[in-house]
Amino acid sequence: MHQGIYLVNIGWNESAIGIAFLSMGLTSLIVQTYAGDIIDKTSIDRRLILGLAALLTSCSVMAIFFVHDNGANTDHAMMYITKIIEGMASSFINPCLAALTLASFGPDQFDTIMASNTLWSHIGSSLSAILAGTAAYVFYPQIKFCFFVISFSGLLALFFIQCLPEGDPLMGRGFASSNKSLQDDDEDSNDHVLEADELKHNIILYTKSKDGIDTNNPIAFSYIEVMSEPKTLILCLTGFFFHFANANVLLVLGELMTLNENNNDDDQGGISQSVIPLTAGAILLAQATMSIATIIADKFTKRGIGRKPLFIAALITLPLRCALLVYWKDAGNTYLLSTQILDGLGFGFISLIHPYLIADITFGTGRFNLIMGMTASCFGLGATLSNFLGQMVVEKLGHVASLSGSLILSFIPIVVFVLFMPETYHTRGIDRKAAHDGDMNTSMPNPLEMTVNADYVLA
Repeated sequence: MHQGIYLVNIGWNESAIGIAFLSMGLTSLIVQTYAGDIIDKTSIDRRLILGLAALLTSCSVMAIFFVHDNGANTDHAMMYITKIIEGMASSFINPCLAALTLASFGPDQFDTIMASNTLWSHIGSSLSAILAGTAAYVFYPQIKFCFFVISFSGLLALFFIQCLPEGDPLMGRGFASSNKSLQDDDEDSNDHVLEADELKHNIILYTKSKDGIDTNNPIAFSYIEVMSEPKTLILCLTGFFFHFANANVLLVLGELMTLNENNNDDDQGGISQSVIPLTAGAILLAQATMSIATIIADKFTKRGIGRKPLFIAALITLPLRCALLVYWKDAGNTYLLSTQILDGLGFGFISLIHPYLIADITFGTGRFNLIMGMTASCFGLGATLSNFLGQMVVEKLGHVASLSGSLILSFIPIVVFVLFMPETYHTRGIDRKAAHDGDMNTSMPNPLEMTVNADYVLA
């Protein structure tokens, strides 16, 4: 958003800016599913891929300094290319982080660690918004200096990436660990007996080592099996319509606040000095609320609240937000800005519960990151279409019509998720393929009587 405002200020037209960001969005859409599949199957240390993605993203942000600010509306090709590179690089970041988390902490601790990761991500985004907004205000009218802050944040991440553990590569793609030392630790801590509750969460499939199965190279589910899973398809459809209704709302909010500020500003021409800080304030408020929402969702999860009610609560925030924006469109920026609290609550819950759902659905299939990428692509497709079509509606019919359209669309994901999505809490690790094939009845002993010994290994 900051880059878009800056480019408008130096003379770029809206269509050129739209093409630049559409290039990034479409690239991300195309690459995300492939990125997840690559992260699943790669033999390269995932930390190296994460570091490269962070470096390319930072370099893309810095490209704004090479755009001439002479009002000639030039340098389009350079911005388009850097946005394509940024779209490709950013597609690898979330799958890498999720894979490293699962690889290092396993399915039992995944929820807790992902909640911590998400919380610190929101805190980092909040700090970045504060510093970028401050830099833009202090160095006005040279607001491009705010991009130093954003780029430096990405470069700083390179230092901390090297401190991350690599973990178990197989577990990072959604297989149970084949690490013998981890199994020995489990035997000691559980007195050589797996309780029924733990079996429900952790056991995928037990096979006898004498059958000759290579447990160090387990066979992943086929693409069609995991991509046609009903729960996955429902999540894709829900996320698509949520982001289709939601993404344009922030743009409309920024436009309404910018119009208010420019109308109240005595200076003629150019952009108001307070616009970038005001935009940063909207982002900051949402990110701060996301941090709180992450803490709340994590506590509810630990108390046994399932995924479905938390996800539904997130979806409900969108129609409330749209309705308030329509009602308060002329009430001033304070009222408009306050609606970002709802955005923070909704997106905070969704960004946390999304990987939980994917881990529940896919653990044991070996396709965890593939489905993370596939669902992210569906979410991104909705957001891209929302920005494109939403702005067309703004241009032709105005801001209220665009917000009203988002309000109507926001009920679709609620209906789809409520009616068709089952609860997935406490289902992580249940082997659907074995159950379907009937293997559980013949190859796996009674869970209540089974003692872990050298004859059995996690596949």
